[in-house]
Amino acid sequence: MADTDETETDVEHAVIARYRLADDGLGEAGRREVVRQARSRLAEAVEQADVGELDGNEYGGGEVALYAYGPDADALFAVMAPVLHDLPFRPAHVILRYGSVDDPSAAEHRVDL
Repeated sequence: MADTDETETDVEHAVIARYRLADDGLGEAGRREVVRQARSRLAEAVEQADVGELDGNEYGGGEVALYAYGPDADALFAVMAPVLHDLPFRPAHVILRYGSVDDPSAAEHRVDL
């Protein structure tokens, strides 16, 4: 018998970190390299803690966004926070999303870095 109901562990929470890199565009190559190194550290930390996965990043409009997903946004953020706080670019903030991306009623919490 197939189970079509979503269980609590099936719900994918998200941690989305956004940093201002420049006034527009993709930011300087040196800044993108700092982000690339941070992505590597984030992916390793998330994997070692077994709290989800770092899904990638997106550049544009002078910003970079880093995306991570897992069953518990708070646990995911706790593992990511040291690296996210170390990135020097500001303004910056993180959105913790407690529910799937297609759930318009999912709660969100913003943390300024």
